[in-house]
Amino acid sequence: MVRRISRREFIRVCTGAAAGVSLLTSLEPMILDTLALAAERKPPVIWLQGAGCTGCSVSLLNSVSVSIEKVLLDVISLRYHPTVMAGAGHQALDALEEAAAAHEGEFFLVVEGGVPTAGGGVYCTIGEKHGKEVTFYDALKQYGNKAAAIIAAGSCASFGGIPGAAPNPTGTVGVWEVIKKTPVINIGCCPMHPEDFLGTLVHVLKYGEIPDLDEYNRPKMFFPETIHIGCPRCTYFSQGIFAQNPGDEGCLAFVGCKGMVARAQCHVRQWNNQTNWCIAAGAPCQACSEPGFPDDCSPLYGRYRLSE
Repeated sequence: MVRRISRREFIRVCTGAAAGVSLLTSLEPMILDTLALAAERKPPVIWLQGAGCTGCSVSLLNSVSVSIEKVLLDVISLRYHPTVMAGAGHQALDALEEAAAAHEGEFFLVVEGGVPTAGGGVYCTIGEKHGKEVTFYDALKQYGNKAAAIIAAGSCASFGGIPGAAPNPTGTVGVWEVIKKTPVINIGCCPMHPEDFLGTLVHVLKYGEIPDLDEYNRPKMFFPETIHIGCPRCTYFSQGIFAQNPGDEGCLAFVGCKGMVARAQCHVRQWNNQTNWCIAAGAPCQACSEPGFPDDCSPLYGRYRLSE
C-alpha cells in the first residue's frame, strides 16, 4: 500500500536530510518546521535588483544546505527575480505587476543593490513600459509601499554600498532612505551572508513579526557585536603584536583591519560553506557590514586609528 505524504512532510524530510550541514546547524532547530509551514502557504516574494553586481544573489544561490535555490523556488513563491527567472522584457514586467497587485500587503519584497535617486532615478532602469523606461527608483517606491515587509539584501541595498561611494554622482542611497511606510530589514555585508538572509526570513515566517533590530535596522541576532571581540587574532592586539603586511602574524589593525567597528558574525559562520573568511585568509576586515562602507573604511589597507 502506497502512503501519500503532504507537501509539508515532504519538505520536512528533504530539509531534515541536510540538518547536519553548516546552515541548519548554525540556525535554530525551528527552521525545519518553519520551512515546512512556509511550503504549504507559499508566501509570495518579489526580488528587485538595482545598482549592484548581483553578488548577493550569487552568494545565496551558492549556499550548500539548505540550498537557497531550493528555498526560493520550492518553499516560497518567487514571483519575480530578474536574474534567475525565465521570462524577460514585457513578459517579466507583466509578471511583476500581476504579482504585486494580486498579493498587495502580503508579499515580501527583497531588494538587492543601491537606489540611484539623481535625475529622477535615470541611472538605473529595470525595463520599459508603454515605450517609457521604468526606473528602479520608481519601481521601488511603487512596490515597496505595497509590500508586507522589505529585506534589503546586502550593503548596497542597505546603505548604498560601493555604488553610493563618493563622489556618488548617481545619488545612490539605501532602501530605508527611500521607503518610510513599509518596514525595512537591512542585511549588511558585501555580499550578504546567506544565513543572515535565511535566518531573517525564518523569523518573519514563524513569528509573523520583524526581528529585533539595531539602530541601523539590522537584525541584532546576526549583527550582535564587533568582529574584534571574537577574532582569533584578538590576543595579538592585547599583546601589542601587529602585522606589518597582510598575511603576517599579529593583529591586522596596522594594515587596515576595521574589525573593531564591524558588527557581524563572519568569524563564527565564515563564508563559502564555512571554508574561510577575510581575517583567516590573512586579509583585514573592511567593515562591509557598516553604513559607512566603503568611504568611512578607506584607505582599505591603511592603518586603523582608534580616534577615527
